[in-house]
Amino acid sequence: MGLGDKIQHEAQHLGGKAKEAAGTATGNDRLKAEGQKDQVVSDARKVGENVKDAVRRD
Repeated sequence: MGLGDKIQHEAQHLGGKAKEAAGTATGNDRLKAEGQKDQVVSDARKVGENVKDAVRRD
């Protein structure tokens, strides 16, 4: 996984955490759910990139 991809995925994850926290603080369930979704998508992309890296090494 390239450095740019790592930075992008981590930024998406942190943005999701911020949205979730803002949604929790304001009682906005939609924003909270959107933040959780962003985190899950980011984590899935990280896993996909890690699998690609592992296959390339073999």
